[in-house]
This record gives sequence, C-alpha cells and structure tokens, in this order.
Amino acid sequence: MTHVVTDLFVYGTLLPGDVRWPLLERYVTGEGRPDAVSGLLYDTGLDYPAAIFDESATELILGRRYSLRIDVIEEALRELDIEEDTVDGLYTRVEVTTQNGTKCWAYAYGTGLDLTPIPSGNWFDRPPRPPQQFNG
Repeated sequence: MTHVVTDLFVYGTLLPGDVRWPLLERYVTGEGRPDAVSGLLYDTGLDYPAAIFDESATELILGRRYSLRIDVIEEALRELDIEEDTVDGLYTRVEVTTQNGTKCWAYAYGTGLDLTPIPSGNWFDRPPRPPQQFNG
C-alpha cells in the first residue's frame, strides 16, 4: 500500500502572520506543529525566502507542519504549485522528512538569484531591509 503525503512543511510567506497564510489557511486542519527540515534558508531580497533542502546538512530550516484537508488536497496542491511558480521552475514541490520523522510536501528553491543566507533558519530572523524611497 502506498502512503499518500498529506502534510505540508512551510517556512516563509505561507506561515501564519505572513502575506500568503490566507491562501493556505483554508486548506489545513488544525493549528499545525512547529517542525524543522535539514537544509539552508536564504533571503531572496524580494520579500520571500528560498529553501534548499539537504538531508546531510547540519543546519535546520525552521517552520510549521500542517495537515492538508483530504477532501481538497489535490486542489490545495494545484493552487500552491501555481502560487509557488512551479511551472516556471522558481520553486519545485518536493517530499521532505521533518525532524520529527513526518513525510511532507515542501517547496524547494529552483533558480538562481543572489541569495543571502539566514543562519538561524528562521524566516522571521532575516535582516531588515532599508526603507524604499518612492521617486515618482
């Protein structure tokens, strides 16, 4: 019997309190659980992070693990794939195993921008951006 992956690990703008949480919120059951995945987290400089998952890494990407509602899981993954720009390869949906041993879907970074490491692995610890000035 094949195990169907029904959990999603999120580490950035899909977290509660960030801009894309409302997109994910309607597809999850429960409040989620803090968890982590081996790899490196980067700041793209574009107000969203990039994760490079690596089971051999000693660093951890901190986030939350959510169970997706079974009745809408295909719709949820389809919409998240579009939002994460998997069609153009900006991100790729991959299967990861969290520190607590749960298999989850997660979005791994797929293309080359100038990335700034976030050593803590926590998106909310990213360096502050200087204020932008409008020259219009």
